[in-house]
Amino acid sequence: MADILDTKIEYLKGVGPQRAALLNAELKIFTYGDLLEHYPFRHEDRTKFYTIAEITEDLPGVQLRGCIESIELQGEGSKKRLIARLADSTGEVELVWFQGIQWIAHQLKIGIEYVVFGKPTLFGRKISIAHPEIEPYLPGYSEQQIGLIPIYHTTEKLKKHFLDSKGIARLQKHLLETIGERIEENLPPYALEKYKLLGRKEAIANLHFPKSAELLKKALARMKFEEFFFIQLRLLMQMKARKEHNPGKVFRNLSLLHDFYKHHLPFTLTDAQKRVIKEIYADMKSGRQMNRLLQGDVGSGKTIVAFIAMLIAISNGAQACLMVPTEILADQHYQHLKTFANRMGVKIGKLTGSTKTAERQQLLEELQNGSLPIVVGTHALIEDRVQFNNLGLCIIDEQHRFGVAQRAKLWEKNQAVYPHILVMTATPIPRTLAMTLYGDLDVSIIDQLPAGRKPIQTVHFYEAHRLKVFGFIKQQLAKGRQAYVVYPLIEESEKIDYKNLMDGYESICRAFPDVPVSIVHGKMRPQDKDYEMQRFAKGETKIMVATTVIEVGVNVPNATVMVIENAERFGLAQLHQLRGRVGRGAEQSYCILMTDYKLSKEAKLRIETMVRTNNGFEIADIDLRLRGPGDIEGTQQSGILDLRLADISRDQKILQAARETAQEILAQDPHLAFPEHQPTLQYLHRTSKQPQRWAHIS
Repeated sequence: MADILDTKIEYLKGVGPQRAALLNAELKIFTYGDLLEHYPFRHEDRTKFYTIAEITEDLPGVQLRGCIESIELQGEGSKKRLIARLADSTGEVELVWFQGIQWIAHQLKIGIEYVVFGKPTLFGRKISIAHPEIEPYLPGYSEQQIGLIPIYHTTEKLKKHFLDSKGIARLQKHLLETIGERIEENLPPYALEKYKLLGRKEAIANLHFPKSAELLKKALARMKFEEFFFIQLRLLMQMKARKEHNPGKVFRNLSLLHDFYKHHLPFTLTDAQKRVIKEIYADMKSGRQMNRLLQGDVGSGKTIVAFIAMLIAISNGAQACLMVPTEILADQHYQHLKTFANRMGVKIGKLTGSTKTAERQQLLEELQNGSLPIVVGTHALIEDRVQFNNLGLCIIDEQHRFGVAQRAKLWEKNQAVYPHILVMTATPIPRTLAMTLYGDLDVSIIDQLPAGRKPIQTVHFYEAHRLKVFGFIKQQLAKGRQAYVVYPLIEESEKIDYKNLMDGYESICRAFPDVPVSIVHGKMRPQDKDYEMQRFAKGETKIMVATTVIEVGVNVPNATVMVIENAERFGLAQLHQLRGRVGRGAEQSYCILMTDYKLSKEAKLRIETMVRTNNGFEIADIDLRLRGPGDIEGTQQSGILDLRLADISRDQKILQAARETAQEILAQDPHLAFPEHQPTLQYLHRTSKQPQRWAHIS
């Protein structure tokens, strides 16, 4: 089986060297196996013949049977078109061609009965079908032709070599005739039985050429299950291998943690924080390398959990580091952690690209000799000259902003025994996405806000209500509060967005003539940006007008108003992140979404969701459904979401079943040694494209 699927595509009947080269270049189809997995993206339903009277413009495609009553050429030059009137007993419809007119006119015959397939569109008051598929109706047509016809992705270059969708379908037919009987099963028999799944051979055949709509549905379910199953199997085997082969430093001493908890903790931890700390400690004392994902909404208290994890490490004579994506965030975390560290008499350092040379040299020496137990930094931490004496814990914040190789450099700082890894994110990840993207990590979730935090009130206003919004901001400023006003900045319309930002800044200055205002945007020099952010953080300016550069990295508890201009242009996750910049103190905070009156259906749903809920995980689930997994930050570089058929936002039940099956199999037979698991193991080996995985660091 492996040999025949690895056969070069040029050897398939109907291909040859020239077409093979095109298939290689245009669709990345090199082998029989690649072609087999070039699935149709939809099927046209040719099982039904519509009457002309039944046609409506909202139908995706209709199949008709009728006679051509007239053929007419209209227009001149580039506006020339061919119009044929097709009639049946219920009425008539116009068939229109703008290209290939001479050839088509020569083929069509008045009075002959044809089968026509195409998409109806409304042109003026008439429904017409542009460039339909048309062929004479012949005796026996219904037995041979009608059914669910596969439609394949192709390209203009391939079409010129007669490899349009029909041409690719012909190749698929030849391929299935050549190898159909040799398609082997790769799932265990009891999984097929438990979930009533089709066998692999039958599923693939019906995915390309379904015998019925019901069999197509079953074929899709089977192949989606297979995709998810092998992803989950790999992730779970990876996790198991890591736990078996990656020893971790054993941290049992909790002296600093107890001292901090009893004498220096300035507030009461939430139950969620306590639960997560217990999970982290269980990992750190287990003798296995911790590899844990910590999810928590904006403001849920991840930083204090990170500090407590650091205390566990340094209580046991090890060092801890926190790596973040930006200098602003590094400074914010450093200042925050320093207040706790000072109370404990624990030394903490900060290393970024702008750390002065003398200070950097001293810091590097202290890390190397072990006298600096905690360091916060940007990717400057992964430079070769940064050497630790005994690195025991790596914490990575907003980890999707770092590349895999960057993160791997960090754990290599202690090769004798890999450091424990805690990956943190304030971007809530839907459960199904976490199961797929981070299926080889243990997951902890902080799903409670600290006591005293009030939920942010979110409201939606149209442009006409701007004076009312300004009035509300004045009331908040009079109480001594501060406000953000955020504008979108999208690359495609950067000049227009920049103008809108500057216009907005001027209108704020006019509306609040006696109020000091900061402005921050991506075109500013980093030092100017930092200066403006620091002025706002210190309360020297009361309003900050900014683009989304403030999405991560500003913590101003006194800011209680977030105005988001053109909110319809932001994604849900981004709106939620921006809203999280306020609500960081004890005072009631507000998020005001400003939009135009014209809103798309999706934009309305995003705005309504924001107004209705503050729950980041609910928002993330809706965002996943709206955008699909390919657009979620971090998924592109993972390589895991190369799904051909399955969709993690729509196929959650199948994903859950596939993961449970993988867990059950590995619990019974960790090395897939049982006879019934041999086909699964062989398929796993055959399709493993990445022998080196970066599971150590997520």
